[in-house]
Amino acid sequence: MADGGMVIVGAGECGARAAQALREAGWSGAVTLIGEESLPPYERPPLSKALMVAAGEPQVAHPLTRDAAAQKGIDLLLGARVAEIDREAHAVILADGRRISYVKLLLATGARPRRLAVPGADSRDVLYLRSFADALAIRERLRAGARLCVIGGGFIGLEVAASAVARGCRVTVVEVTPRILMRGVPAPLAELIARRHEQAGVRFRVGAGIARISESAGTVKIGLADGDEIECDVIVAGIGAAPETLLAARAGLAVENGIRVDDRLRTSDPDIFAAGDCCSAPHALYDGRRIRLEAWRNAHDQGNLAARNMLGGDQRYEAVPWFWSDQYEMTLHVAGLADQATKHVKRDLGDGAELHFHLAGDGRLLAASGFGPLGKVAREIRLAEMLIQKGAKPAPDQLAAPEVKLKSLLNA
Repeated sequence: MADGGMVIVGAGECGARAAQALREAGWSGAVTLIGEESLPPYERPPLSKALMVAAGEPQVAHPLTRDAAAQKGIDLLLGARVAEIDREAHAVILADGRRISYVKLLLATGARPRRLAVPGADSRDVLYLRSFADALAIRERLRAGARLCVIGGGFIGLEVAASAVARGCRVTVVEVTPRILMRGVPAPLAELIARRHEQAGVRFRVGAGIARISESAGTVKIGLADGDEIECDVIVAGIGAAPETLLAARAGLAVENGIRVDDRLRTSDPDIFAAGDCCSAPHALYDGRRIRLEAWRNAHDQGNLAARNMLGGDQRYEAVPWFWSDQYEMTLHVAGLADQATKHVKRDLGDGAELHFHLAGDGRLLAASGFGPLGKVAREIRLAEMLIQKGAKPAPDQLAAPEVKLKSLLNA
């Protein structure tokens, strides 16, 4: 095995968690965490929510500060880009020519926003959200009375829309598919979320393709495929994210909707692992289907698991996928994957809160989603997550009945 330590490329939530997990698991050798941004690792979920509406100077939370890294003996290289992986020599080569040797390497390179591919999309009034700097640039444009058009009715787009309303903006959301939140959220729940946005004054254009973007006299115009135009002052595009795989591909690693890893998060090179938004892995709870997840929980869980397996562990990744989104005073929680479900069951929690359960043909619970006040939804989804992990097959009539406690189904 080559001389060197543990090297992690990507100083986001996943990379930061992995670096700390290596120390927690007893690794005493070198740990190097390399990030392209100049900031220490920071939490990204608040960028579209709390940071946008903060009354004072926007701040981010750091899961690993410079001081904490130093105390843990983690070498934090910031503002540094890895240009190449020398697999034969077990080393990464930085853009400035420095070489860092590794025993095991973890790629936690994350994802980048997908770009609009229409004429005029290179306008300076078209913004994307991924980094703290992106969030500050968007926040600066969200002034009272400003007209914002959000392109994309997914989690990020709707969170930005809610934050913009709170800052006094007039908001239009344009979504090319027939409804918002097409992936992972059932239609009845998406309709409930859309109604809450409409109550706040948000306008929706769904099933609307974009033909072009143009500028005229200080106004941005979005030309829709049906010939209509939407005038606004700024556009935020949230049309998904593409995994950062270029470094892996250049090194000859297998790529399949992200860096291809096995259920232990190993790439096609046994000394290189990948975790977080950048990788796709087979999932035991979903019949070994290969999935790629863009979520805080997944980044955290995979960072932990990758660290343990880099040290010789042999644990499978089988955590239940989990997502959340805060919009206005409401929260959306999703556990599991619903796309292969054949039966849908609704549970009314009261106070405008709903739970939706998604079952396979054999009755197994695949996913659950809920929308409403945090206190109504979070605990129920947590219990549903435990049912999913257990492979439970609860009776649909019991799932539908609010008087039947989910905890009793878990203990059955």
